[in-house]
Amino acid sequence: MSAPRFFCEIPLASGARVALPDALAHHALRVLRLRDGEALTLFNGHGGEYPAVLEVEDKAGFARLGEFSPREAELAGSVTLVQGLPSGDKMDWVVEKAVELGAARVCPIAAQRSVLQLSGPRLEKRVAHWQRIAQSASEQCGRNRLMAVEAPCTLAEWLARPDAGLRLMCHPEAPDDLATRLRSAPGLQALTLLVGPEGGWSDKELELAREAGVQAVRFGPRVLRTETAGLALVSAASALLGW
Repeated sequence: MSAPRFFCEIPLASGARVALPDALAHHALRVLRLRDGEALTLFNGHGGEYPAVLEVEDKAGFARLGEFSPREAELAGSVTLVQGLPSGDKMDWVVEKAVELGAARVCPIAAQRSVLQLSGPRLEKRVAHWQRIAQSASEQCGRNRLMAVEAPCTLAEWLARPDAGLRLMCHPEAPDDLATRLRSAPGLQALTLLVGPEGGWSDKELELAREAGVQAVRFGPRVLRTETAGLALVSAASALLGW
Protein backbone atom coordinates (compact mmCIF):
# COMPACT_ATOMS: atom_id res chain seq x y z
CA MET A 1 0.00 0.00 0.00
CA SER A 2 1.42 3.41 -0.99
CA ALA A 3 2.05 6.06 1.64
CA PRO A 4 -0.75 8.63 2.09
CA ARG A 5 -0.09 11.88 0.25
CA PHE A 6 -0.67 15.37 1.65
CA PHE A 7 -0.57 18.85 0.14
CA CYS A 8 1.54 20.94 2.52
CA GLU A 9 1.63 24.64 1.65
CA ILE A 10 4.93 25.42 3.37
CA PRO A 11 8.57 25.42 2.23
CA LEU A 12 9.93 21.86 2.02
CA ALA A 13 13.56 20.73 1.79
CA SER A 14 15.35 17.39 1.87
CA GLY A 15 16.38 16.37 5.38
CA ALA A 16 14.26 19.03 7.08
CA ARG A 17 11.90 18.42 9.98
CA VAL A 18 8.71 20.40 9.48
CA ALA A 19 5.69 21.00 11.70
CA LEU A 20 2.53 19.89 9.95
CA PRO A 21 -0.13 22.59 9.61
CA ASP A 22 -3.02 22.10 12.05
CA ALA A 23 -5.57 20.96 9.47
CA LEU A 24 -3.11 18.49 7.90
CA ALA A 25 -2.05 17.14 11.30
CA HIS A 26 -5.69 16.70 12.34
CA HIS A 27 -6.47 14.77 9.18
CA ALA A 28 -3.39 12.57 9.48
CA LEU A 29 -3.63 11.86 13.21
CA ARG A 30 -7.36 12.01 13.99
CA VAL A 31 -9.04 11.03 10.71
CA LEU A 32 -6.55 8.59 9.16
CA ARG A 33 -5.17 7.61 12.59
CA LEU A 34 -1.58 7.50 11.38
CA ARG A 35 0.98 6.63 14.04
CA ASP A 36 4.48 7.79 14.91
CA GLY A 37 7.01 6.38 12.45
CA GLU A 38 4.56 5.79 9.59
CA ALA A 39 5.48 6.80 6.04
CA LEU A 40 3.78 9.64 4.17
CA THR A 41 4.44 11.83 1.16
CA LEU A 42 4.31 15.63 1.11
CA PHE A 43 4.11 18.05 -1.83
CA ASN A 44 3.65 21.81 -1.89
CA GLY A 45 2.29 22.31 -5.41
CA HIS A 46 5.53 23.57 -6.93
CA GLY A 47 6.39 20.22 -8.50
CA GLY A 48 7.91 17.04 -7.18
CA GLU A 49 7.36 15.45 -3.79
CA TYR A 50 9.11 14.39 -0.60
CA PRO A 51 8.88 10.99 1.08
CA ALA A 52 8.65 11.54 4.82
CA VAL A 53 8.28 9.87 8.18
CA LEU A 54 5.61 11.02 10.62
CA GLU A 55 6.78 12.08 14.06
CA VAL A 56 4.16 12.60 16.78
CA GLU A 57 4.80 14.67 19.91
CA ASP A 58 1.83 14.96 22.25
CA LYS A 59 -0.95 16.07 19.89
CA ALA A 60 1.35 17.75 17.35
CA GLY A 61 2.52 16.22 14.11
CA PHE A 62 5.88 16.64 12.40
CA ALA A 63 7.42 15.19 9.26
CA ARG A 64 11.05 14.21 8.71
CA LEU A 65 11.61 14.74 4.99
CA GLY A 66 13.64 12.41 2.81
CA GLU A 67 15.26 13.11 -0.55
CA PHE A 68 13.29 15.20 -3.04
CA SER A 69 11.66 13.23 -5.87
CA PRO A 70 11.03 15.14 -9.13
CA ARG A 71 8.16 12.82 -10.07
CA GLU A 72 5.36 14.48 -12.05
CA ALA A 73 1.99 13.33 -13.36
CA GLU A 74 1.10 16.27 -15.64
CA LEU A 75 -0.09 16.18 -19.24
CA ALA A 76 2.42 17.07 -21.94
CA GLY A 77 0.31 20.11 -22.84
CA SER A 78 -1.93 22.53 -20.99
CA VAL A 79 -5.72 21.99 -20.99
CA THR A 80 -8.14 24.59 -19.64
CA LEU A 81 -11.80 23.73 -19.11
CA VAL A 82 -14.16 26.70 -19.34
CA GLN A 83 -17.31 25.35 -17.72
CA GLY A 84 -20.70 27.06 -17.71
CA LEU A 85 -21.86 26.88 -14.10
CA PRO A 86 -24.17 23.89 -13.65
CA SER A 87 -26.91 23.64 -11.04
CA GLY A 88 -26.55 22.23 -7.54
CA ASP A 89 -23.22 20.68 -6.58
CA LYS A 90 -22.33 19.36 -10.05
CA MET A 91 -19.36 21.72 -10.21
CA ASP A 92 -17.79 19.77 -7.34
CA TRP A 93 -17.74 16.68 -9.56
CA VAL A 94 -16.37 18.64 -12.53
CA VAL A 95 -13.49 20.06 -10.49
CA GLU A 96 -12.57 16.73 -8.91
CA LYS A 97 -12.56 14.80 -12.17
CA ALA A 98 -10.81 17.57 -14.13
CA VAL A 99 -7.91 17.24 -11.67
CA GLU A 100 -7.82 13.47 -12.17
CA LEU A 101 -7.82 13.89 -15.96
CA GLY A 102 -4.90 16.34 -15.86
CA ALA A 103 -6.51 19.70 -16.62
CA ALA A 104 -4.32 22.67 -15.72
CA ARG A 105 -7.16 25.10 -15.04
CA VAL A 106 -10.94 25.28 -14.62
CA CYS A 107 -12.71 28.56 -15.31
CA PRO A 108 -16.36 28.58 -14.14
CA ILE A 109 -18.60 30.79 -16.26
CA ALA A 110 -21.72 32.50 -14.94
CA ALA A 111 -23.54 31.93 -18.21
CA GLN A 112 -26.83 33.59 -19.14
CA ARG A 113 -28.60 30.25 -18.74
CA SER A 114 -26.79 29.16 -15.57
CA VAL A 115 -29.22 28.36 -12.79
CA LEU A 116 -26.54 28.81 -10.13
CA GLN A 117 -25.63 32.45 -9.57
CA LEU A 118 -23.03 33.40 -6.95
CA SER A 119 -21.88 36.70 -5.48
CA GLY A 120 -20.26 38.22 -2.42
CA PRO A 121 -19.31 35.98 0.53
CA ARG A 122 -21.23 33.06 -0.98
CA LEU A 123 -19.06 33.27 -4.10
CA GLU A 124 -15.83 33.42 -2.10
CA LYS A 125 -16.90 30.46 0.03
CA ARG A 126 -17.78 28.36 -3.02
CA VAL A 127 -14.48 29.11 -4.81
CA ALA A 128 -12.52 28.16 -1.66
CA HIS A 129 -14.58 24.94 -1.52
CA TRP A 130 -13.68 24.09 -5.13
CA GLN A 131 -10.02 24.79 -4.46
CA ARG A 132 -10.08 22.40 -1.49
CA ILE A 133 -11.64 19.75 -3.74
CA ALA A 134 -8.82 20.28 -6.26
CA GLN A 135 -6.26 19.90 -3.48
CA SER A 136 -7.82 16.69 -2.18
CA ALA A 137 -8.09 15.27 -5.70
CA SER A 138 -4.40 16.01 -6.31
CA GLU A 139 -3.49 14.14 -3.13
CA GLN A 140 -5.52 11.14 -4.28
CA CYS A 141 -4.49 10.95 -7.93
CA GLY A 142 -0.77 11.60 -7.57
CA ARG A 143 -0.44 15.07 -9.09
CA ASN A 144 2.21 17.28 -7.51
CA ARG A 145 0.92 20.52 -9.00
CA LEU A 146 -2.46 21.98 -8.11
CA MET A 147 -5.02 22.63 -10.82
CA ALA A 148 -6.09 26.28 -10.73
CA VAL A 149 -9.78 26.96 -10.04
CA GLU A 150 -10.75 30.53 -10.87
CA ALA A 151 -13.60 32.65 -9.57
CA PRO A 152 -16.66 32.64 -11.86
CA CYS A 153 -16.99 35.39 -14.44
CA THR A 154 -19.18 36.03 -17.48
CA LEU A 155 -18.25 34.62 -20.87
CA ALA A 156 -17.69 38.17 -22.17
CA GLU A 157 -15.22 38.83 -19.33
CA TRP A 158 -13.39 35.59 -20.00
CA LEU A 159 -13.19 36.23 -23.76
CA ALA A 160 -11.60 39.63 -23.09
CA ARG A 161 -8.52 37.92 -21.67
CA PRO A 162 -5.43 37.39 -23.83
CA ASP A 163 -5.83 34.48 -26.22
CA ALA A 164 -3.72 31.44 -25.35
CA GLY A 165 -3.59 28.41 -27.64
CA LEU A 166 -6.50 26.82 -29.46
CA ARG A 167 -9.99 27.56 -28.10
CA LEU A 168 -12.81 25.15 -28.94
CA MET A 169 -16.48 25.40 -27.98
CA CYS A 170 -18.64 22.29 -27.89
CA HIS A 171 -21.70 22.72 -30.14
CA PRO A 172 -23.88 19.93 -31.61
CA GLU A 173 -24.33 21.74 -34.96
CA ALA A 174 -20.68 22.56 -35.61
CA PRO A 175 -19.38 21.57 -39.07
CA ASP A 176 -16.22 19.87 -37.75
CA ASP A 177 -15.73 17.36 -34.98
CA LEU A 178 -13.11 17.50 -32.22
CA ALA A 179 -10.66 15.14 -33.90
CA THR A 180 -10.72 17.12 -37.17
CA ARG A 181 -9.97 20.39 -35.42
CA LEU A 182 -7.14 18.93 -33.39
CA ARG A 183 -5.54 17.36 -36.47
CA SER A 184 -5.41 20.83 -38.02
CA ALA A 185 -3.29 22.17 -35.13
CA PRO A 186 0.05 20.28 -35.16
CA GLY A 187 2.46 21.07 -32.36
CA LEU A 188 -0.31 22.35 -30.11
CA GLN A 189 0.82 23.11 -26.55
CA ALA A 190 -2.25 24.80 -25.04
CA LEU A 191 -5.90 23.91 -25.51
CA THR A 192 -9.05 25.49 -24.06
CA LEU A 193 -12.41 23.70 -24.14
CA LEU A 194 -15.67 25.58 -23.57
CA VAL A 195 -18.83 23.80 -22.37
CA GLY A 196 -22.14 25.51 -21.64
CA PRO A 197 -24.48 25.00 -18.66
CA GLU A 198 -27.58 22.78 -18.70
CA GLY A 199 -29.46 25.10 -21.04
CA GLY A 200 -26.48 25.61 -23.33
CA TRP A 201 -24.93 28.89 -24.43
CA SER A 202 -27.29 31.70 -25.41
CA ASP A 203 -27.30 33.04 -28.98
CA LYS A 204 -25.54 36.17 -27.74
CA GLU A 205 -22.80 34.11 -26.05
CA LEU A 206 -22.32 32.00 -29.16
CA GLU A 207 -21.91 35.14 -31.25
CA LEU A 208 -19.44 36.65 -28.77
CA ALA A 209 -17.37 33.48 -28.88
CA ARG A 210 -17.40 33.37 -32.67
CA GLU A 211 -16.31 37.01 -32.88
CA ALA A 212 -13.46 36.26 -30.44
CA GLY A 213 -12.15 33.48 -32.69
CA VAL A 214 -13.42 30.52 -30.67
CA GLN A 215 -14.05 27.56 -32.98
CA ALA A 216 -17.11 25.33 -32.59
CA VAL A 217 -16.73 21.53 -32.62
CA ARG A 218 -19.07 18.55 -32.45
CA PHE A 219 -18.47 15.70 -30.06
CA GLY A 220 -20.30 12.51 -30.92
CA PRO A 221 -23.94 11.85 -31.88
CA ARG A 222 -25.32 11.87 -28.32
CA VAL A 223 -26.30 14.80 -26.12
CA LEU A 224 -24.14 14.78 -22.98
CA ARG A 225 -24.97 16.37 -19.66
CA THR A 226 -22.93 19.47 -18.92
CA GLU A 227 -21.04 17.77 -16.09
CA THR A 228 -20.12 14.94 -18.49
CA ALA A 229 -19.34 16.88 -21.66
CA GLY A 230 -16.35 18.88 -20.46
CA LEU A 231 -14.69 15.93 -18.79
CA ALA A 232 -15.24 13.74 -21.85
CA LEU A 233 -13.70 16.45 -24.04
CA VAL A 234 -10.64 16.77 -21.79
CA SER A 235 -10.12 13.01 -21.86
CA ALA A 236 -10.66 12.66 -25.61
CA ALA A 237 -8.49 15.66 -26.49
CA SER A 238 -5.55 14.52 -24.36
CA ALA A 239 -5.77 11.07 -25.98
CA LEU A 240 -6.02 12.45 -29.52
CA LEU A 241 -3.06 14.76 -28.91
CA GLY A 242 -0.98 12.05 -27.28
CA TRP A 243 -0.67 14.05 -24.07
